[in-house]
Amino acid sequence: MQDRRIDQLFREVAEKGLSRRQLIQRAAVLGISAPALTVAMTQLSATAMAQGADNPLGVDPNAPLDVVIFKGGYGDDYAKNVNTNLYGKLYPKAKITYDGAQRLQEKYQPRLVAGNPPDVMDNSGAGNFNTTELVNQDQLQDLADLMNAPAYGQDGVTFADSLKKGSQADGIYNGKQYNLNYVISAYGIWYNAAYMKEKGYEYPKTWDDMLKLCEEIKSEGKTSPWTYQGLYPQYMRMVFDQMVFKNGGREAIAKIDNLTEDAWTQDSAQAAMNALVALHDKGYIMKGTEALSHTQSQTEWLQGKAVFIPCGSWLENEMKGLIPQGFEMTEQATPSLAGDKLPQSAIQASAGEDFIVFSKGKNVKGGMEWLRLLFSKDGAKFFSQNTKSLTVVNGSADGLELGSAFASVQAAIEAAGDNTFVARYAGWYADLDEESRNMFGNLMTGKSSVKDVTSDLQDLTNQIREDSSIPKFHETPAASPAS
Repeated sequence: MQDRRIDQLFREVAEKGLSRRQLIQRAAVLGISAPALTVAMTQLSATAMAQGADNPLGVDPNAPLDVVIFKGGYGDDYAKNVNTNLYGKLYPKAKITYDGAQRLQEKYQPRLVAGNPPDVMDNSGAGNFNTTELVNQDQLQDLADLMNAPAYGQDGVTFADSLKKGSQADGIYNGKQYNLNYVISAYGIWYNAAYMKEKGYEYPKTWDDMLKLCEEIKSEGKTSPWTYQGLYPQYMRMVFDQMVFKNGGREAIAKIDNLTEDAWTQDSAQAAMNALVALHDKGYIMKGTEALSHTQSQTEWLQGKAVFIPCGSWLENEMKGLIPQGFEMTEQATPSLAGDKLPQSAIQASAGEDFIVFSKGKNVKGGMEWLRLLFSKDGAKFFSQNTKSLTVVNGSADGLELGSAFASVQAAIEAAGDNTFVARYAGWYADLDEESRNMFGNLMTGKSSVKDVTSDLQDLTNQIREDSSIPKFHETPAASPAS
């Protein structure tokens, strides 16, 4: 019995960093005898001595670690690398329980309810946990200790300073850092540059030119101008967001984020919806698109059945093994609408792939340490080489040459300069996320008109704004956290 109580005390010290006085008080509550406590404190002192330059977070080197990763477009080789070559080598006695999974909330909600969550999780992909709800439920660990810790492998640099400036802004709730973004994603329009060169086409810089090129492609009858991830219409919502941002500036997209009374009726939102619906009305979308998953539509695109597809910069890695020889995957920002306030190069470039540490996990410090190693230059360089995607870690991709897709994403972000943004509303408000997905799906298939979509989303926006039971957040029009 004493052994079990001492084990519990050890766990609490590892998780909460109890002071000596708190430790003695807690031992009394647990019913640990004075002799047993003396032995325990000696053992704890030995463990505490390990906390230093090589173990700044004071990780128990023997404690098991429970890691869960969303295995999606980026795969999970990079996580296994941390398990084996970084955390595993620093703490060889620590047993790592690992799961690369999808639809994380369905699988892990029962464990949260039971008070037995994993220690660290990549909370991404369809069916993930809503971060705001986790914060409101006190499920997430404040990561202040990690942010202030030394960056792994970099002398004189804190963890926070090793990351691109502002890249972690949207993980802050009420002044506390609850989640970390790892990957810099640029959302745009993709095409095969080799095909465009062969046909003598140039990527259209205006939407009018896009529609003209689509008509030319359609008239040839060999391929469709457009496809998209039909079962996941949020990919077309990404295009909408980018159009709103460029047409009306930061203030326009902030109106949607901030649930204003004209969020969806404003001119920029209407112009963007009308531009997108033209793709359906003019027959420029590949037949059957609405029934395809993300990988199915992307496979059709790689096979040359459509010229353009919207996606983020994970596309190449998600489809590796299916890319035809000579296919030059290339991304650019959406074409300009008439009267845009911002240049065509402006783009949605955000830091994403959200990592969290559960406050009720058995090894909170180990979870933070796992993230310190993942976000190291070594961990990030492996990720970029393995996935051909950029991370938020400063200098981790220097000197890497990884093909046309990787180069085009870097070029797009550089061309945008300060004209990058992140749309917040879908992450902040789960109901608005779900309904806007559905309505953009209806818009792109002709089931709902622009008027219908506008009315539905504005009504829901108004309801959320007036519902005092829903926590609200505010976006101040300012430079993007990915810039």
